[in-house]
Amino acid sequence: MAVVFEKTKMLTDAVFHYCPGCNHGIAHRLVAESIEGLGLTDNVIGVAPVGCAVFAYNYFNCDMYEAAHGRAPAVATGIKRVHPDTCVFTYQGDGDLASIGGNEIIHAAHRGENITVFFINNAIYGMTGGQMAPTTLIGQRTTTSPAGRSESWSGSPLKVSEMLAQIPSAYYIERVALNSTPNIIKAKKAIQKGLRYQMEGRGFSMIEILSTCPTNWGMSPVDALKWLEENMIPYYPLGVYKDKGAE
Repeated sequence: MAVVFEKTKMLTDAVFHYCPGCNHGIAHRLVAESIEGLGLTDNVIGVAPVGCAVFAYNYFNCDMYEAAHGRAPAVATGIKRVHPDTCVFTYQGDGDLASIGGNEIIHAAHRGENITVFFINNAIYGMTGGQMAPTTLIGQRTTTSPAGRSESWSGSPLKVSEMLAQIPSAYYIERVALNSTPNIIKAKKAIQKGLRYQMEGRGFSMIEILSTCPTNWGMSPVDALKWLEENMIPYYPLGVYKDKGAE
């Protein structure tokens, strides 16, 4: 019998620990399939974050570093400079990248580090109990904003892709989502492009991936996908924010 589909070799057999409906599993698979599809299985190093994806080193079938909270871009910078011919990626959430790691990601982009960053934006702190994140929407309720996020008190949600796109040395910035099959297909193409650009020596790439957190949003997985489409995408529009390769 012909094999029409098989599991990517870039994922181990470890069972994901993520909550039901969480999109981290989809994101992991897209990254893993893209690495394998580009022929990089024996030439890739990943950097895991602090957050829900802290155990990413158990799932990706490659060498992985565990970075201190927010420091994944700095760790990736060191790896890439020592091993310039190796594909190096970070996998980070909105707390790790946009909050404590905000300084790290900005300066990695300013230096034009030749790494690929995968930024999972689910608009909340998942691992630590559902607190407000820099990306939490106005009016969104969390454990630390039970009445909903207030713009006058907490400011506007941080738009990371728009911000990094303004940095001259950033090469490729795109925002995608995992709420539907067409968007998942687009997300995989963006992930592949970010990895390919790195191996071509183009410079810094970041793919922001809108994801769900049904547990901390207090929704079913199906309702969470709908909430992402109706609330997150209008504030965080999908698309390419910078692509020097297309200019």
